[in-house]
Amino acid sequence: MIKILRYTEYLYIIVAAFSVYRIFTDWNTDRSMAYLFLFFAVISTAMFFFRRIYRKKFENRQNDSKNQ
Repeated sequence: MIKILRYTEYLYIIVAAFSVYRIFTDWNTDRSMAYLFLFFAVISTAMFFFRRIYRKKFENRQNDSKNQ
């Protein structure tokens, strides 16, 4: 279960990286799509940090329950 959570974190980073790439390629040609990908990049980065914090809390809770 923990490994799946770790992989989903990195999927968000991949989506953010792809979005940043599309922002740079579309900025001069299609500004509205660039703004859409800017939104995706910001949300994906925020979700990465949210999922990482949630996973670490989950791991700490599991380790605490095993130690008791």
